[in-house]
Amino acid sequence: MTMEIHTVTLDCARPHELAAWWHDVLGWRLVEWAPDDDEVMLERPDGPPHVLFIKVPEGKTVKNRIHLDLMPTEGRTRDEEVERLLKLGATLHGDFRRPDGTGWVTLLDPEDNEFCVCRSEQERAATSPA
Repeated sequence: MTMEIHTVTLDCARPHELAAWWHDVLGWRLVEWAPDDDEVMLERPDGPPHVLFIKVPEGKTVKNRIHLDLMPTEGRTRDEEVERLLKLGATLHGDFRRPDGTGWVTLLDPEDNEFCVCRSEQERAATSPA
């Protein structure tokens, strides 16, 4: 038997604000069931997996055990996306870019959840062996 990931859920203090921030990052449709609801969904245009933001009372205390790896699309590069995300309010957490153009950057969202920005498909193709 196989399974599909339908939703990735992020526990957070302010689901509406964090979902709006991630909407700006991903461009996915924001689904708010009610203004006072403790859950907000970002729906992926091509179907699942979606991202669900749920309000929880406790704050984040340790490193995430799971995180998102993002890859730029529409001809943008990893470095261009890192700059865009920093302007949106992300925080630099770790820079693992290498001189040969490989590597990734780890950022924090407004509630300090780690996520990584990897190279685009075009960047991967340009540095892969022939």
